[in-house]
Amino acid sequence: SPGFLASATTRGILFMALASASISIMHTGVRYVSADVHPFEVAFLRNVFTLVFTLPLMIQAGRSAWRSKAPKLQFGRSVIGVVSTLMWFYALANLPLAESTSLSFTTGIFLTIGAALFLGEKVGLRRWSAVLIGFIGTLIVLRPGFHDIGLGAIGAIGASALWAMSLLIMKVLGRKDGTVTIVFYSSLYLTLLSFPAALYVWTWPSLETLGVIVFMSACATASHLALTTAFKLADATAVMPIDFTRLIWVSILAYVLFAEVPEPAAWIGGTIIFASALYITYRESRVSPQAETTE
Repeated sequence: SPGFLASATTRGILFMALASASISIMHTGVRYVSADVHPFEVAFLRNVFTLVFTLPLMIQAGRSAWRSKAPKLQFGRSVIGVVSTLMWFYALANLPLAESTSLSFTTGIFLTIGAALFLGEKVGLRRWSAVLIGFIGTLIVLRPGFHDIGLGAIGAIGASALWAMSLLIMKVLGRKDGTVTIVFYSSLYLTLLSFPAALYVWTWPSLETLGVIVFMSACATASHLALTTAFKLADATAVMPIDFTRLIWVSILAYVLFAEVPEPAAWIGGTIIFASALYITYRESRVSPQAETTE
């Protein structure tokens, strides 16, 4: 009903659902095309097309959008972002999708550690306990001693840690630049920085692969814009639970496209990691009710 949709929180939740579905499709696309081209090349082409998709938004936003108030911060975030993206795309190509998605939930845990170390935020016993529980969930997913922890798993965890660092910088950037400016310059720098790695492993993609990458890039752009809108409309505590639907989406898509059946450990560990990250978000909102969400 119109009244139901009038609530900013409801619209925020719907935008978060859109973001989660879009990013799940994009991640599945990475796995799909990695049979044809190297993940590093996929990352580069994704960045190129995302840049193309954001250009019209920049033109519409006007001249002021082209001037970043924090160019050094933009570039620094992009350097971290390109390493994170390359590691993450490698993980998507080499791990079961449910496992990589479960490990990606550790971002919220690394965010807490980073905020304490780099931003000087005070983290109480409850949140540190949640961090510890989150890492127990990570061990359940990885099962060290029961099977080898490969480069894919290391890539997923490393990417999550770096993405958390990127989000911390985003907190500062969000106070200086608009959403479109951030997305555009992030895409621009990521394109330039990921080019050398792509060139090293370059093979010409087929038309089908190129089409999938274009679609993935559209999903990535939609996800980034929907995510930013969701956090502007509603509190993190309201929208973050919806992020768990990523595990449901990728499990369905992985089964349909690749006949992948998620192992129970991925679901159990993923649920524990997500629950701990969700509790951290809840505690942050209680401890600092005046804190503004910028991402």
